Amino acid sequence: MPRPGRRDHIIEVAIELFCKKGFHATGVDTIMRTAGVSKKTLYNHFRSKDELILASLQQYDGVFRNNFMRNVERLADTPRDKLLAIFDSARNWFDDQNFFGCMFVNVVGEYSDPTNPVREVSKNFKQMLRRYMYELSCEAGADDPDKLADEIAILLEGAIVTAQVTGSSSGAETAKRIATQLLESHLPTQN
Repeated sequence: MPRPGRRDHIIEVAIELFCKKGFHATGVDTIMRTAGVSKKTLYNHFRSKDELILASLQQYDGVFRNNFMRNVERLADTPRDKLLAIFDSARNWFDDQNFFGCMFVNVVGEYSDPTNPVREVSKNFKQMLRRYMYELSCEAGADDPDKLADEIAILLEGAIVTAQVTGSSSGAETAKRIATQLLESHLPTQN
């Protein structure tokens, strides 16, 4: 039976390498060397590199989701303000020295086969974020919470890609300004 903790260590190393270098460019030998494990140890935990990629995406999903949403909740109190704090949280993420774009968008870009399981994991992650925006839109009293959630989600995706391509986090501020206008058109007037 593999030692507890070794699997998680391999996943953490793989996540860092996949984010920095990409999925195809990161070989199993690089993961083993960086994690300080043998090929036997790696394959005791993962039958293939694809299985390691899936495990890494699932682990990253849980960690990112919790950190991102916790940050939004810490930054704002009301549902309306939380919808805007999504972009403040994004800016914090973009300003991190380990920001290399969205891991889920990156993996989909490298695996074009629509039947590849990484695409389903990525889709589920994006749907989860959009669902969070939908819930906040409902709580804020949006006239069309589906439409508002879609608009906020698209603004966030645009800000992420802009930050990844330009290396600047200013897209988060631009997206937040646009989101403020959207909220004014979708939410009841504040007293």
